[in-house]
Amino acid sequence: MLPTASSAALIADPPVPPREPLRLDRVFPGRDPRLDFFRGLALWFIFLDHTPGNLFAWLTPRNYGFSDATEIFIFISGYSAAIAYGRAWQRKGLAFASAHAWQRAWTLYVAHLVLLMFYIAEVAWVATRYANPAYVDELNLNEFLKAPHIALVEALLLRFKPANLDVLPLYIVLLAAFPPMLALIGWRPRWLLALSAAVYAGARLFDWNLPAYPGDGGWFFNPFAWQLLFVLGAVCAAAPQALGGVLRWRPWLAWLAAGWLLFAFAVVMTWHVRALEDALPIWLGNLIYPVDKTNLGLTRLLHFLAIAYLASGLIGADARFLGRRRLRPILVCGRQSLYVFCFGIYLSFFMQFILVEIDGSLLAQALCSAVGIAAMCALAALIDWYGAAGGKRKPAAPRDARAPVGAPASGAAGDRSDDRQMRAVLDPGAAP
Repeated sequence: MLPTASSAALIADPPVPPREPLRLDRVFPGRDPRLDFFRGLALWFIFLDHTPGNLFAWLTPRNYGFSDATEIFIFISGYSAAIAYGRAWQRKGLAFASAHAWQRAWTLYVAHLVLLMFYIAEVAWVATRYANPAYVDELNLNEFLKAPHIALVEALLLRFKPANLDVLPLYIVLLAAFPPMLALIGWRPRWLLALSAAVYAGARLFDWNLPAYPGDGGWFFNPFAWQLLFVLGAVCAAAPQALGGVLRWRPWLAWLAAGWLLFAFAVVMTWHVRALEDALPIWLGNLIYPVDKTNLGLTRLLHFLAIAYLASGLIGADARFLGRRRLRPILVCGRQSLYVFCFGIYLSFFMQFILVEIDGSLLAQALCSAVGIAAMCALAALIDWYGAAGGKRKPAAPRDARAPVGAPASGAAGDRSDDRQMRAVLDPGAAP
């Protein structure tokens, strides 16, 4: 029997199913506890690192490798943003997701300005009360005290940033630019990776950066360079297939990552141990130096990616230790990261003041470190309790693991479940 004209047309031009605007390739029934765990650890590390003269800062990773807590922070921020705003796109469209991202960027902007005012007041009072102008010099507040009317305008433009207040402006810029990134993740993730790598290369080769005040320099964390890490985090969450299977666990790649970490440890020890200062061959030093933080040098980037690969491969989302009660303070700090980060910045200078002006003994350093971290945990627990008691954060209903994440649940109950999930990931405590 010969095919009819209509059947022949169907054979020649089969119907093309409508393309999903974005499909998350992994099932995320709720918050991934690893994100909260590592973000909480990063907050503790940042607090310790920002307290000068504190020997307990040796507990943080920056003393044992090329990267530090900043890389953890930015990568997880990109990962979390892809989950949160990717779900918003799936449920209510790209315009809705973009509006939420910009709303979040505005919240961060306001939080940064409030933190800036409190921080300046704290430093200025201590410097005046104890007649110690070194605080003003060390924290880059001279220009503010000389011409506050100009410095305030520059602060509103995110050009004036005292020391230790560089991370939030970086994240504000990255989140404000995230909607077009999200669109590319949904449609052409490899194009986004190529564009991001090109911008990163341009920043390193041609010194692209945003202007800073005072002087003619740029931002301490160059957004044109650090966006690569943010994009990598977002792509790992929403479109891991774009990375060509690199994320799959391979023993040889794990050994290579571990070897790079050991090499970085050996190099960093030459910075700290005087007897090892000349142990690094000159030709090798020329290859790896400088370990550039402003422009996210390749040594730093590869070091963090090695850590991330090993951590994600060895620690699953269902790792038993993540559910232990004693680790709950870290997880809660990770959930309420914006509040904890701002409070930690304020606390770090207060602890510096105590160690410099009152008591700098080892016991005082231990007490300052412990009390500061305990205060951060207490604030996070209070905000977490308030959010849960007020019904702001509700547990998400479990999904059918066999269904793609992009597929809507059936019925009104499914809509309510998705809305609860969206509110959970778009909660102000979800990302720094």
